[in-house]
Amino acid sequence: MRILHIDSSITGTNSVSRELTAAVVENLKQANPEAQVDYLDLTVNAPSHLSPVSIGFRTGQQASTEAERQENAISEALVSQFLAADVIVMGAPFYNFTIPSQLKAWFDRVAQAGRTFQYTATGPQGLAGGKKVIVASTRGGMYSTSEIGQALEHQESYVKVMFNFMGVTDVSYVRAEGIGMGPEARAKALETAHASIDALVTVAA
Repeated sequence: MRILHIDSSITGTNSVSRELTAAVVENLKQANPEAQVDYLDLTVNAPSHLSPVSIGFRTGQQASTEAERQENAISEALVSQFLAADVIVMGAPFYNFTIPSQLKAWFDRVAQAGRTFQYTATGPQGLAGGKKVIVASTRGGMYSTSEIGQALEHQESYVKVMFNFMGVTDVSYVRAEGIGMGPEARAKALETAHASIDALVTVAA
Protein backbone atom coordinates (compact mmCIF):
# COMPACT_ATOMS: atom_id res chain seq x y z
CA MET A 1 0.00 0.00 0.00
CA ARG A 2 1.18 3.48 -0.88
CA ILE A 3 -0.37 6.31 1.12
CA LEU A 4 -0.43 9.97 0.11
CA HIS A 5 -0.87 12.07 3.26
CA ILE A 6 -1.91 15.67 2.50
CA ASP A 7 -2.33 18.47 5.04
CA SER A 8 -3.59 21.95 4.17
CA SER A 9 -4.47 23.61 7.47
CA ILE A 10 -2.64 26.87 8.26
CA THR A 11 -3.08 26.57 12.04
CA GLY A 12 -0.11 24.31 12.77
CA THR A 13 -0.20 22.46 16.07
CA ASN A 14 -3.69 23.83 16.77
CA SER A 15 -5.06 22.15 13.66
CA VAL A 16 -7.76 19.53 14.19
CA SER A 17 -7.53 18.29 10.61
CA ARG A 18 -3.80 17.64 11.04
CA GLU A 19 -4.49 15.70 14.23
CA LEU A 20 -7.05 13.57 12.43
CA THR A 21 -5.00 12.88 9.30
CA ALA A 22 -2.07 11.84 11.48
CA ALA A 23 -4.34 9.43 13.38
CA VAL A 24 -5.70 7.94 10.15
CA VAL A 25 -2.23 7.42 8.71
CA GLU A 26 -0.93 5.90 11.93
CA ASN A 27 -3.81 3.42 12.01
CA LEU A 28 -3.24 2.55 8.36
CA LYS A 29 0.44 1.91 9.05
CA GLN A 30 -0.41 -0.33 11.99
CA ALA A 31 -2.77 -2.34 9.79
CA ASN A 32 -0.25 -2.34 6.90
CA PRO A 33 3.30 -2.38 8.33
CA GLU A 34 4.86 -2.37 4.86
CA ALA A 35 2.92 0.70 3.73
CA GLN A 36 4.87 3.58 2.20
CA VAL A 37 3.83 7.12 3.08
CA ASP A 38 4.40 10.22 0.95
CA TYR A 39 3.71 13.41 2.89
CA LEU A 40 2.67 16.70 1.31
CA ASP A 41 2.20 19.78 3.51
CA LEU A 42 0.51 22.37 1.32
CA THR A 43 1.19 25.21 3.74
CA VAL A 44 4.92 24.58 3.29
CA ASN A 45 5.07 23.32 -0.28
CA ALA A 46 1.97 24.50 -2.13
CA PRO A 47 1.92 24.90 -5.90
CA SER A 48 1.21 28.40 -7.15
CA HIS A 49 -2.27 29.16 -8.37
CA LEU A 50 -2.83 28.68 -12.08
CA SER A 51 -1.43 31.48 -14.21
CA PRO A 52 -0.28 32.04 -17.79
CA VAL A 53 3.07 30.63 -16.70
CA SER A 54 1.71 27.43 -15.13
CA ILE A 55 -1.18 26.57 -17.47
CA GLY A 56 0.97 24.77 -20.07
CA PHE A 57 0.02 21.27 -18.90
CA ARG A 58 -3.63 22.06 -19.73
CA THR A 59 -3.14 23.79 -23.07
CA GLY A 60 -0.44 21.49 -24.40
CA GLN A 61 1.72 24.53 -25.08
CA GLN A 62 5.43 23.77 -25.04
CA ALA A 63 7.39 25.54 -22.32
CA SER A 64 9.50 28.33 -23.77
CA THR A 65 10.91 29.84 -20.57
CA GLU A 66 12.64 28.45 -17.52
CA ALA A 67 9.73 29.59 -15.35
CA GLU A 68 7.29 27.62 -17.50
CA ARG A 69 9.51 24.53 -17.38
CA GLN A 70 9.67 24.75 -13.60
CA GLU A 71 5.89 25.06 -13.31
CA ASN A 72 5.36 22.11 -15.67
CA ALA A 73 7.74 20.04 -13.53
CA ILE A 74 5.72 20.87 -10.42
CA SER A 75 2.48 19.81 -12.12
CA GLU A 76 4.07 16.57 -13.31
CA ALA A 77 5.48 15.75 -9.87
CA LEU A 78 2.12 16.32 -8.18
CA VAL A 79 0.05 14.29 -10.64
CA SER A 80 2.60 11.44 -10.63
CA GLN A 81 2.55 11.37 -6.82
CA PHE A 82 -1.25 11.26 -6.83
CA LEU A 83 -1.46 8.51 -9.44
CA ALA A 84 1.07 6.38 -7.55
CA ALA A 85 -1.00 6.39 -4.35
CA ASP A 86 -3.42 3.64 -3.35
CA VAL A 87 -4.89 5.62 -0.45
CA ILE A 88 -5.12 9.41 -0.10
CA VAL A 89 -5.53 10.82 3.41
CA MET A 90 -6.44 14.48 3.06
CA GLY A 91 -6.91 17.21 5.63
CA ALA A 92 -9.57 19.62 4.34
CA PRO A 93 -10.52 22.30 6.87
CA PHE A 94 -13.49 24.60 6.27
CA TYR A 95 -12.38 28.11 5.29
CA ASN A 96 -15.05 30.62 4.25
CA PHE A 97 -17.49 27.89 3.23
CA THR A 98 -14.96 25.90 1.16
CA ILE A 99 -11.47 24.38 1.23
CA PRO A 100 -8.17 26.27 1.69
CA SER A 101 -6.94 27.95 -1.48
CA GLN A 102 -3.69 25.95 -1.40
CA LEU A 103 -5.72 22.71 -1.53
CA LYS A 104 -7.70 24.12 -4.46
CA ALA A 105 -4.36 24.83 -6.16
CA TRP A 106 -3.39 21.16 -5.67
CA PHE A 107 -6.62 19.96 -7.28
CA ASP A 108 -6.02 22.37 -10.17
CA ARG A 109 -2.62 20.79 -10.81
CA VAL A 110 -3.68 17.12 -10.63
CA ALA A 111 -6.86 17.48 -12.70
CA GLN A 112 -5.04 16.84 -15.97
CA ALA A 113 -6.64 15.73 -19.23
CA GLY A 114 -5.05 12.50 -20.37
CA ARG A 115 -3.67 11.73 -16.92
CA THR A 116 -6.51 11.80 -14.40
CA PHE A 117 -9.46 12.28 -16.78
CA GLN A 118 -10.23 12.28 -20.49
CA TYR A 119 -12.87 13.80 -22.72
CA THR A 120 -15.10 11.37 -24.60
CA ALA A 121 -18.08 11.63 -26.94
CA THR A 122 -20.36 11.25 -23.94
CA GLY A 123 -18.51 13.63 -21.64
CA PRO A 124 -15.49 13.53 -19.32
CA GLN A 125 -14.32 10.19 -17.92
CA GLY A 126 -12.13 9.72 -14.85
CA LEU A 127 -8.87 7.80 -15.24
CA ALA A 128 -7.68 7.63 -11.63
CA GLY A 129 -10.12 5.07 -10.22
CA GLY A 130 -9.32 2.29 -7.79
CA LYS A 131 -8.11 4.56 -5.01
CA LYS A 132 -9.47 5.05 -1.50
CA VAL A 133 -9.76 8.60 -0.14
CA ILE A 134 -10.23 9.48 3.52
CA VAL A 135 -10.88 13.17 4.14
CA ALA A 136 -10.48 14.79 7.55
CA SER A 137 -13.25 17.39 7.35
CA THR A 138 -13.17 20.03 10.10
CA ARG A 139 -15.60 22.88 10.68
CA GLY A 140 -16.00 25.55 13.32
CA GLY A 141 -19.80 25.50 13.04
CA MET A 142 -22.51 22.98 12.27
CA TYR A 143 -23.36 22.59 8.60
CA SER A 144 -24.46 18.98 8.10
CA THR A 145 -27.54 19.11 10.33
CA SER A 146 -29.67 21.71 8.55
CA GLU A 147 -30.82 22.48 5.02
CA ILE A 148 -29.37 25.99 5.24
CA GLY A 149 -26.02 24.68 6.47
CA GLN A 150 -25.84 22.13 3.68
CA ALA A 151 -26.57 24.85 1.11
CA LEU A 152 -23.67 26.93 2.46
CA GLU A 153 -21.21 24.03 2.43
CA HIS A 154 -18.78 23.91 -0.52
CA GLN A 155 -16.06 21.91 1.22
CA GLU A 156 -16.94 18.21 1.32
CA SER A 157 -19.14 18.64 -1.76
CA TYR A 158 -16.28 20.19 -3.74
CA VAL A 159 -13.78 17.51 -2.69
CA LYS A 160 -16.22 14.76 -3.67
CA VAL A 161 -16.93 16.34 -7.07
CA MET A 162 -13.23 16.72 -7.87
CA PHE A 163 -12.32 13.17 -6.93
CA ASN A 164 -15.37 11.75 -8.72
CA PHE A 165 -14.43 13.77 -11.82
CA MET A 166 -11.04 12.01 -11.79
CA GLY A 167 -12.68 8.61 -11.38
CA VAL A 168 -12.20 8.23 -7.62
CA THR A 169 -15.58 7.29 -6.13
CA ASP A 170 -14.50 5.70 -2.84
CA VAL A 171 -14.41 8.88 -0.73
CA SER A 172 -15.09 8.80 3.01
CA TYR A 173 -15.06 11.52 5.66
CA VAL A 174 -13.79 11.78 9.20
CA ARG A 175 -15.80 14.80 10.30
CA ALA A 176 -15.18 17.06 13.28
CA GLU A 177 -17.94 19.66 13.24
CA GLY A 178 -18.71 22.46 15.68
CA ILE A 179 -15.14 22.74 16.96
CA GLY A 180 -15.47 26.51 17.28
CA MET A 181 -18.59 26.35 19.44
CA GLY A 182 -16.88 25.99 22.81
CA PRO A 183 -14.71 23.45 24.65
CA GLU A 184 -17.46 20.89 25.17
CA ALA A 185 -18.53 20.96 21.52
CA ARG A 186 -14.91 20.69 20.41
CA ALA A 187 -14.24 17.71 22.69
CA LYS A 188 -17.38 15.96 21.49
CA ALA A 189 -16.50 16.58 17.84
CA LEU A 190 -13.01 15.15 18.33
CA GLU A 191 -14.34 12.12 20.18
CA THR A 192 -16.80 11.40 17.36
CA ALA A 193 -14.14 11.87 14.69
CA HIS A 194 -11.59 9.59 16.35
CA ALA A 195 -14.26 6.94 16.89
CA SER A 196 -15.00 6.91 13.16
CA ILE A 197 -11.36 6.42 12.17
CA ASP A 198 -11.08 2.76 13.14
CA ALA A 199 -14.06 1.77 10.98
CA LEU A 200 -12.76 3.66 7.95
CA VAL A 201 -9.24 2.33 8.31
CA THR A 202 -10.52 -1.24 8.58
CA VAL A 203 -12.29 -0.82 5.24
CA ALA A 204 -9.26 0.85 3.62
CA ALA A 205 -6.90 -1.83 4.89
